[in-house]
Amino acid sequence: MRKIVVIVMLLSTFIYAGGLPSWYYKIKSVSLQKKKFVEIMLPLIKKANENTLKERKFVINFFDKLEKHGFASMKKSELIKLAKLSKKYKIKNLFDKYEYLLKIDKVPESLALTQAAIESAWGKSRFAKYANNIFGQWTYKTKGLVPENRTEGQTHKIKIFRSLQSSVNAYVANLNRNRAYKDFRIQRYQARVLNEMYKGTDAAKTMVEYSQLKDKYVHMISKFMINNKFLKYDTIVKEREENRPIYALR
Repeated sequence: MRKIVVIVMLLSTFIYAGGLPSWYYKIKSVSLQKKKFVEIMLPLIKKANENTLKERKFVINFFDKLEKHGFASMKKSELIKLAKLSKKYKIKNLFDKYEYLLKIDKVPESLALTQAAIESAWGKSRFAKYANNIFGQWTYKTKGLVPENRTEGQTHKIKIFRSLQSSVNAYVANLNRNRAYKDFRIQRYQARVLNEMYKGTDAAKTMVEYSQLKDKYVHMISKFMINNKFLKYDTIVKEREENRPIYALR
């Protein structure tokens, strides 16, 4: 019986083993390893942002078409896609254009890189290696890794992802729809309206609820971001000019 349990545990580890490429963990130089971490993670972050911006573009085009030609011009497939986005981003009013624009947008690259490095210990944490979990995201479902130092009485687990990309995608979605990051989204939208870059250092100030460390965490990620020169990776994606109000959540 004991052998069966061991085999099952080994198979489980094999199925969910992930993390960065095996060669990454063999790098002896700390500076080189950090450089390679950025080279691996940055394209994943950019891809997640690109997919989010595609969703944003769909929303803009949808409401442009709706305002110009009315409901008669809308295809069933377009309405279904909008409904899926409203569910994904927890938007109550299906036709609240500005809540879509508030929630569906990119995450500053510097912030994502910083939190990826800190939460995964530069990709070397147990969660990163065996669950592809780069950002320390929790789950309360049956499947997941139990944190070694979990407080007695707590039931959360570390979510298991199929790939590093799926972990990054989930992180971006989390910041875009979780009520804990409302201030992050409002400030980002305000920067959008003004066609200004939403820098990672600004976004970091809104991450108080990301960690139990609260304000100490904000200070830590801000300092980490600057010390590692991650701000140079931030980009701005401008949209055509339009009269957009500064959105305020009710």
